[in-house]
Amino acid sequence: MQFYSSDSSSPSPAAAHVLGISLLGQRSSHTQPWPALQVLTPLLANPAQQLQEYWHSSQAVRHGQFHDVRFGSDGHLLYGAISLDEALFADNRGSALQHAAEQAYRQLFSLLEAEDCRHLWRVWNYIPRINAVEHGMERYRQFNIGRHQAFADFDRPVDSSPAACALGVADGPLSIAFLAARQATQRIENPRQVSAFAYPQQYGPRSPTFSRAALADNGDNVILFISGTASIVGHRTVHPGDAAAQTRETIANIAVLLEQANRQHQGQPYTLATLDYRVYIRHATDYPVVQQTLQQLIGPAMRVVFVQADICRDDLLVEIEAQAFAAR
Repeated sequence: MQFYSSDSSSPSPAAAHVLGISLLGQRSSHTQPWPALQVLTPLLANPAQQLQEYWHSSQAVRHGQFHDVRFGSDGHLLYGAISLDEALFADNRGSALQHAAEQAYRQLFSLLEAEDCRHLWRVWNYIPRINAVEHGMERYRQFNIGRHQAFADFDRPVDSSPAACALGVADGPLSIAFLAARQATQRIENPRQVSAFAYPQQYGPRSPTFSRAALADNGDNVILFISGTASIVGHRTVHPGDAAAQTRETIANIAVLLEQANRQHQGQPYTLATLDYRVYIRHATDYPVVQQTLQQLIGPAMRVVFVQADICRDDLLVEIEAQAFAAR
């Protein structure tokens, strides 16, 4: 499996080998057969641009649809995408977002069982108005309740959760993309942080369901997935109001995850310089200072996409996710 990105002016690759795609930035009409997740958040380097991020298999890919999930599978790896409008769940008692999240994950898990690709590797969640309060509770916490319920219904232990992120968008449906496989990952936690699935109840009735990072062996190489990472030590936000300091703390957390990953992976080591980053920034005005801070920490040759998005806690200004491919 390979991952690559291009702008919207580049020609589309051969459909026979595309597992799926993420479209970041401006809205576009997607007419290709593969699953696509549209992330309608501005790209800070060029707000008028659209970025296309492809997951590409060396094997022939079969594309299909399972209920509301569009997917591509090569028989060993599976990429899927689902978007659900909360209005479909408005008649349900309680939070429509909670019901939408539960339904999305129930469909996801049902697909993985049907395709015999039971192991979630990575999940990307995009939640409209993530920090808004409705029904007396922040919407991110409502999402966590629905996601957690689906994990429980399908007998999936939370301490075996995939690498994941959850970001806020201004509007639109609940949108989720995921990678899964027949082979499990090696999950990685950060000794500087409480595991997300073990957070105390001050962060909501149900904890977030993700691991800090994961190593996935796809045969050709080993992929390191680093979940959305922020300025959190223990379980508390540090450096509130200071985007530069939050960026430095976030990179410190990622550096620890790299140390943990390199202990488990005996091949080519992962470094800050070899990662591909996606950086979510709450306020566009913080983009210059976050970019400058990252250049100081990683180097001018860093491979980074900067996106404006809300973060899962309202006191977090920056969240960074990353991935890298290394030889076995």
